Amino acid sequence: MAPTPARRHRTRVHVVSDVHGNARDLARAGEGADALICLGDLVLFLDYADHSRGIFPDLFGVENADRIVALRTARRFQEAREFGARLWAGVGEDRASVIEEAVRKQYAEMFAAFPSPTYATYGNVDMPPLWREYAGPGTTVLDGERVEIGGRVFGFVGGGLRTPMRTPYEISDEEYAAKIEAVGEVDVLCTHIPPEVPELVYDTVARRFERGSRALLDAIRRTRPRYSLFGHIHQPLVKRMRIGATECVNVGHFASTGTPWALEW
Repeated sequence: MAPTPARRHRTRVHVVSDVHGNARDLARAGEGADALICLGDLVLFLDYADHSRGIFPDLFGVENADRIVALRTARRFQEAREFGARLWAGVGEDRASVIEEAVRKQYAEMFAAFPSPTYATYGNVDMPPLWREYAGPGTTVLDGERVEIGGRVFGFVGGGLRTPMRTPYEISDEEYAAKIEAVGEVDVLCTHIPPEVPELVYDTVARRFERGSRALLDAIRRTRPRYSLFGHIHQPLVKRMRIGATECVNVGHFASTGTPWALEW
């Protein structure tokens, strides 16, 4: 009798994005997977579902958090900035150090929760200079770079594009496009923000179009990766759609679901 051929090991990765302080579920996100991929936004600055959570209410109280959320939701961004500026004026010249101290506290908890191996890129609310300080040996930080996982090539591009929200890691369209170009042809293209497609960038709860990337959309059409994975839009109009040969997937708002998206091959 001929020997039974050995079964090829299947590879399974779990993908999360928009963790926003959910360290409890993050610690379990890699269970049953060969690797965890994180597409950014570890920091919780202000929880739009629970205004008592995050750096902002810790500093200024829930009532002020209620007020700034109402202004932003109404797209009264200038008023929101002026209101925020008045609050921050009370902090004085220590604003940067106060924010950094709060972010460091969250990063210490978040990075300690990452399983090994984890491959991660930045979100628009993250502070990239701090990441390499907190990333342990089992966490690989990638931005405009590639890595092979289970025989497939994954490309990573972090950050967001500039918006009236002025979050910490917003960059120019040109800088973002350069990182997309640096990644080149890959099997799986991992980004924090989605491609610039109306159905993928519209948030049904915030009732507004967020910024997606035209350069990312062009790269998907040109290089035809198997998958384009992203987050950023917490309540998207469409979570999944095909663009040519590419399956585009919003992996979900991990802060609220606590459940990673799984890819197996």
